[in-house]
Amino acid sequence: MRVQELMTHPVVTCHVRDSANAAAQIMWEHDCGVVPVVDDDGRLAGIVTDRDICLAAFFQGQPLSAIPLHSMMSRELCTCRPEDDVAEAERMMSTRQLRRIVAVNERGAPAGILSLGDVARRVGHGSVAKQRDGQELLSTVAAVSMPHGQRSGNGNGRAMER
Repeated sequence: MRVQELMTHPVVTCHVRDSANAAAQIMWEHDCGVVPVVDDDGRLAGIVTDRDICLAAFFQGQPLSAIPLHSMMSRELCTCRPEDDVAEAERMMSTRQLRRIVAVNERGAPAGILSLGDVARRVGHGSVAKQRDGQELLSTVAAVSMPHGQRSGNGNGRAMER
């Protein structure tokens, strides 16, 4: 199965010069917890989560309209392509402890977002290899949920979500 078959699309984005308020509004209006941030050419430049916004507001003590996205967004990104195999994207999510991964097109622009929830819905709807898929999903959820610093492995940490 390909990422494009499960990913959420189209993607609503913010610009690197937008404020945290713009991202929070998108999250509210689209019932999501992450917004890709794009540069002037529409390429993925970063990602901001609802947690990033909350922590920035708390620590900076400013209204969201005064906090620029570029000051809080994650720039170290892990991406996939829409035509990639879901199993490979899931492995990246597990290895990097990511709940979501942005699928980018050939220009580097966001084309969709694949979440653990998207993968879980596929397993829940009974694929041919449901038991194996369920075990892989369970392993991915366990890896993503492991407290940071307690994982064995390559030490890459979380690239998209902190």
